[in-house]
Amino acid sequence: MKHCLWGFILALIVACTPKSTQEENYLSEISDPEVMKYAIHGKTLYENYCGNCHQNDGKGLGKLIPPLRDADYFRESMHRTVWIMRHGQTGEITVNGEKYDQAMPPNTALKPLDIAQITTYLYNIWGMEEGVITSSQVEEFLKSKPDNY
Repeated sequence: MKHCLWGFILALIVACTPKSTQEENYLSEISDPEVMKYAIHGKTLYENYCGNCHQNDGKGLGKLIPPLRDADYFRESMHRTVWIMRHGQTGEITVNGEKYDQAMPPNTALKPLDIAQITTYLYNIWGMEEGVITSSQVEEFLKSKPDNY
């Protein structure tokens, strides 16, 4: 009986121990303090503006919303990613061989610094290490539509 009680207590402790999410683990792998500063704010902005559709883990919504995590379309062009964040996107796209045709609305409320922080977050997790993406870079990207848009 004593062993069962201790087993129950141990199981309860393990079950109640908070587990860090995969995103938190990725954030903890960032060693550059400047990247971390941007990424922390970017994570919050991503969760507020993007995570509802693309999901906080970046895996999208099945056949409706494309993934960002491990997505060829996302990795191919940071310029395009920034442009889409601001201006949205309509029409069919192919991501990892799958076709998607759900419109993404523009996010005109996001300032260049917001987009820089989201972009820094996204391009420094999931195995990528692009460093800080500055608001100046974002402003430059937003001056012209990318060729592959």
